[in-house]
Amino acid sequence: MDALERELVVWAQHAASGQVSTPAVDGLAELSAAVVDCGLCPRLVAWREQVADEKRAAYRGEEYWGRPVPGFGDPAARLVVVGLAPGAHGANRTGRMFTGDRSGDWLFRSLHHAGFAALATSIDRSDGQAMNDAWITAPVRCAPPDNKPTTLERDNCAGWFDAELDLLDHAAVYVCLGGYGYVALWQHLQRRGEVLPRPRPRFEHGGEVQLSNGRLLIMSYHPSQQNTFTGRLTAPMLDAVFLRARAAIELRR
Repeated sequence: MDALERELVVWAQHAASGQVSTPAVDGLAELSAAVVDCGLCPRLVAWREQVADEKRAAYRGEEYWGRPVPGFGDPAARLVVVGLAPGAHGANRTGRMFTGDRSGDWLFRSLHHAGFAALATSIDRSDGQAMNDAWITAPVRCAPPDNKPTTLERDNCAGWFDAELDLLDHAAVYVCLGGYGYVALWQHLQRRGEVLPRPRPRFEHGGEVQLSNGRLLIMSYHPSQQNTFTGRLTAPMLDAVFLRARAAIELRR
């Protein structure tokens, strides 16, 4: 049984326990399989495969995933974490969001600290990591050159993003890692008819937007090396975001 099959078994267990509907689990499983087979963006297909073929020296002996990366987590999640896109030698190598690179090290440490992740690290898809009440996704599913997807590439992925968020119908808090994820989620909410403040609030770390039905959007700097190496984002700052998310979820019980 490979890692994806194990995840599907866990999702089925959620459905059997009544935590989430069987149609939602089936929908997420079907969506994940369809995402992995997507080839809509020629530039991204070429880049992700080139990176997987050439590899970084440190991972020369590994087989890279080199395909679109599906979302990862608990299908009954009340927390949804929105990033940007898979890292070239992180998720594009391991096949799991924020897994196998420094950004993931920061993210999973904070998620674990707030009780959303079983482990404080996320190394590969067979490491035993499991999410508790959280789901991790991104508006773009393929690693882009220089971490900069084009507008067309983002729009090509919007259907996957919309379908996934629609299936995560327990979501109470969205944490957007970076301005790109914030804008992408905002556009999703607009497409779904959400009544939103105008103009859109400026992105700022720790910023919040109250959504309908008591849901909450929280902004955070992305845990990229550009932010963590320079001190723009510190561990206590990231911890504070997910502890705030935890508190907001507990208030809805």
